[in-house]
Amino acid sequence: MWKRSLAVMTAGLLGIAMTVPGFSQAPAPLTPIAQTNGPAPTARPAVAPNLTKADADAWLDGFMPYAIARGDVAGAVVVIVKDGQVVTQRGFGYADVAKRKPVDPATTLFRPGSTSKLYTWTAVMQLVEAGKLNLDADVNQYLDFKIPPYQGKPITLRNIMTHTAGFEEIIKGLLAFDKPVPSLGAVLKHRVPERIYAPGTTPAYSNYATALAGYIVERASGMPFDDYVEKNIFGRLGMQYASFRQPLPDRLKPFMSQGYELGSGPAKGYELIGMAPAGASAISGGDMARFMIAHLANGGPLLKPETAKLMHTAQPSAIPAINTMALGFYEQRINGHRAIAHGGDTVYFHSDLWIFPEDNVGLYVSMNSDGKDGVTRVLRGSLFDEFADRYLPDPNRAAPKELPTAKEHAKLLVGSWTNSRRIESSFAKIINLLGDTKVTLDADGRPVIPALTSPGGAPRKLIEVAPFVWQDAYGHERLAAQMVDGKVVRWSFGEVSPFMIWYRTPASLDSAWLIPALLFGVGMVFLTALSWPVGWFARRRYAAPLKLEGEARRTYRVLRGFAWLVLAVLVLWGVVITGLENFESHGSTDWLILLVEFVGTLAFFGMFGLSVWNAWLTWRDKRSWFARIWSVLLVLGTFFILWVALAFNLVSFGTEF
Repeated sequence: MWKRSLAVMTAGLLGIAMTVPGFSQAPAPLTPIAQTNGPAPTARPAVAPNLTKADADAWLDGFMPYAIARGDVAGAVVVIVKDGQVVTQRGFGYADVAKRKPVDPATTLFRPGSTSKLYTWTAVMQLVEAGKLNLDADVNQYLDFKIPPYQGKPITLRNIMTHTAGFEEIIKGLLAFDKPVPSLGAVLKHRVPERIYAPGTTPAYSNYATALAGYIVERASGMPFDDYVEKNIFGRLGMQYASFRQPLPDRLKPFMSQGYELGSGPAKGYELIGMAPAGASAISGGDMARFMIAHLANGGPLLKPETAKLMHTAQPSAIPAINTMALGFYEQRINGHRAIAHGGDTVYFHSDLWIFPEDNVGLYVSMNSDGKDGVTRVLRGSLFDEFADRYLPDPNRAAPKELPTAKEHAKLLVGSWTNSRRIESSFAKIINLLGDTKVTLDADGRPVIPALTSPGGAPRKLIEVAPFVWQDAYGHERLAAQMVDGKVVRWSFGEVSPFMIWYRTPASLDSAWLIPALLFGVGMVFLTALSWPVGWFARRRYAAPLKLEGEARRTYRVLRGFAWLVLAVLVLWGVVITGLENFESHGSTDWLILLVEFVGTLAFFGMFGLSVWNAWLTWRDKRSWFARIWSVLLVLGTFFILWVALAFNLVSFGTEF
């Protein structure tokens, strides 16, 4: 769902994986961590052992306790199912550190974040099966408000379930603590995100779209979303330790795990998700096992076999060389086996679910802490890899062989790239400038992707194994690019490719030149502002008069006054942007946002206009060459600041983001 840092929010962020809520995973760039923070490596057996309780427990005991202790994670639950039965369900660490209350895998509730979306998608498919919903119809026919078309095209439930509805990312209102949660309809009607891609063309993870699907479930069924899920999913499976309700029902509160930033730190509050169908559930490991078993049994009591098969079937992909979306689930291929999966993150809980339909096996993990350096994301990825390597190995796996075109093709990836899961219409678009992805080459001419690192934080060694398809030399990750007219136009990697891609950043928005230009502009404005008190002190110290009169003197003073104003505005924008991760403040800082937008608009335009006027006066009056050159450089610097403000919506009037 969400990540706490701005860097993670940009990916993403935006994710959630944002996850900003989505809180998924929207997988964001990995935070490099020390190698010792990851789980202890496990030896791979020469022959794959049978997946039995005894072997799985021994394997988990060698993996989880060390991993969560080293990563400062309070507690975790792991569940493994096979052939319709629970192989093992294990609790590790504490549900409440202060009370020394251990995790009970059968009853302790964790927040699975965006993994909750799987219940929403299952509910949609139940109503499709019942003939109440059509995957390919305009969703407006199910709503009591209107989603505007994009380029004349409406969105469908199939677009929503494959994250190709084309919505921009939004942050505000996704999560709060100890505040009433508005009704689902009220949340969705309050703000419809802008459509930034044609439907069906571009995977861009969207919590809003998922919440919209939940609202459609409400309207098509005639039942509140929470009631529908309790009756038709939790009830059918006998899931007694599961709920979407916020706050939790009193009967479940004693079973809820605390959430932590660090396991060694204090417990945090219960996270309230504004767009509940996108990530609000709380569930025990034992009940998640029931859900996995039902889907592995071709829908079990939830769906007819043909409906489950449709839901699990891969859909057309923007980059088909790697993983793709099913309907709600997304693919994760490993060792020649196909898993359908979903990850999820709230601020404090981090989870992942994988089921292997052809192998009739499922794995679920959830942790109740962010952990040291965001270790939980690394930990769960390693758990999945180690599980597959141990129990679902590829007997023919060999070292990848590099194509002779590798260096030539890698060069086509170099440059700045923007994540499709992005903010476009609000001032928070500035996150794109701070967080676009720079692809470079290593010493051997192979691509280096900042978002694609090993568990220890080192860049992965990517080997081109097919035209524009790269394989991690020592792991399972794959990267693929799409070519159009001899140019790479988009790329993604396996972990996130079903729901996010990267496209070439337009030259006008490329941070490679914009950030240096912005820093140059800020430097010029800072020195101009500083020249006022420094010049005054020097003239006073040496009794030297200011050799300017009339209009030139007034411009000198006003220009420097505006320089100080611009600096103050930039500082305030820094406060606003870095505060976006503080979900509790959303709404309470609207006055600050409006103030900085209003004052900033005056400051940016005023400073640029005054700089131009000052340059004209300087050259007209034939002042020193230093003064003339400085005046031109100041015009250039203030232009860069104004350009960034306009391009990234800092010149705007609104508090939504």
